[in-house]
Amino acid sequence: MPRFCVNKNAQPTGEHEVHNLDARCQYLPLPQNQLDLGVFSDCVGALAAARNHYTNVDGCKYCAPQCHKK
Repeated sequence: MPRFCVNKNAQPTGEHEVHNLDARCQYLPLPQNQLDLGVFSDCVGALAAARNHYTNVDGCKYCAPQCHKK
């Protein structure tokens, strides 16, 4: 199962992006800006975990496209 993180820094549009660390995404935040969410079977669980930290979250268009809405 993949490990996910959320970017501590919000996008210019306000959302904090959730990334799949196992997908080797080229848009990963720097390590110091990653908040580890843990291991989930898919990005849906990771998005729910990210909402424990931030109200406005979205999946990365590239490594979590099934959770990308904005």
